[in-house]
Order: sequence, then C-alpha cells, then structure tokens
Amino acid sequence: MKGKTVEERLSDYSRIRQEALELYNTFGKVACPALGQDIHFTSNGFNHLIYERAKKERDKRAQILRFDLLSKAKFILEQSTTFQEFEEKMEWLPVNRQGKTVSVNQFVKTWGFVAVVQKFRIKVVATQVGNGKIEFFSVIPAWITRYYRNIKMIENSVGSGLLNDNDEEVLKNITS
Repeated sequence: MKGKTVEERLSDYSRIRQEALELYNTFGKVACPALGQDIHFTSNGFNHLIYERAKKERDKRAQILRFDLLSKAKFILEQSTTFQEFEEKMEWLPVNRQGKTVSVNQFVKTWGFVAVVQKFRIKVVATQVGNGKIEFFSVIPAWITRYYRNIKMIENSVGSGLLNDNDEEVLKNITS
C-alpha cells in the first residue's frame, strides 16, 4: 500500500483491519528492557485502537493510521531502555464479581514511550491495573502528545491553579 494516502485506503478498511488484527495476534508478549518485564498484547489494546470509549468508534482514518504504527510500537517496546512518561493513579474500574459487574477502586500505572522510528515520532502507552500484567494500551501519533503533555501539567498541578481569569489565553501561551 505504499504511496497511497489514508483517504485512498478507506475503501479497503475491513481488509486493513483484518490484517492488523492478524499482525497484532502474532505479537503475544514482548520483553521490555525499560520495565524489566513482559508487555502483553491483549484484546483490550486492539479494542482501544478501534474505540475511543465504549460504543464510540474512532474515525476510520485514525484507525488505519494506528494500525500502520503497530509494528513500530512493538519495535519501541522491545528496544527502548527508558520510558518518557509515568503516571500512577486510583480509578474506579468495573470488575466481574460472581457474575455481577461492580466498580472497585484500583491502582493503575501508565507508562509512555516516545520515540522516532523511521521518521515517525510516535508514543506507545502501556498500563498495569493493580498487580496484574502490564498490557499494551495504545499507539499515538506524536503531534497529539506535545499539546496534551503541556495541558495535562496544568490540570495536575497543585495549589491555586491558573492565576489568570482567562484560562484560554494562558493555555494558548503555554502551548505555543
């Protein structure tokens, strides 16, 4: 498919998705030197490439782009000796308890690996819920991370927060 744009490939979406799933299923787990543990490629990771949240599918062009980055994501996880982002937080997550779904407060760790591979700057995200296994979560084109990181820093800051009444003006100045 070299030379074709994402728009030109939209008509082949179902074939591209099937090929991406077959490739994804070959990954299984990879040894990650940065974490000193295996990262598992589970159905949760592939579903996140397709869906933003429950019953909300991503734009098909965004899905194709993420499918194209899968092999690069695996390469980054296998080769990276450091991670660039780390976050720990408590989240209410649904858990199946004796056939019933209940929300339980779980400790969630998230790692972000940002790298340039074959002229593509991308971010790979891995997560661990509680003491469970570390799982691949997503692969993200890097132009999103620059703004996200700067805005998130402000949202997570402690104290009185933004000092300016006009938050949009402050955010614009910080991200530029």
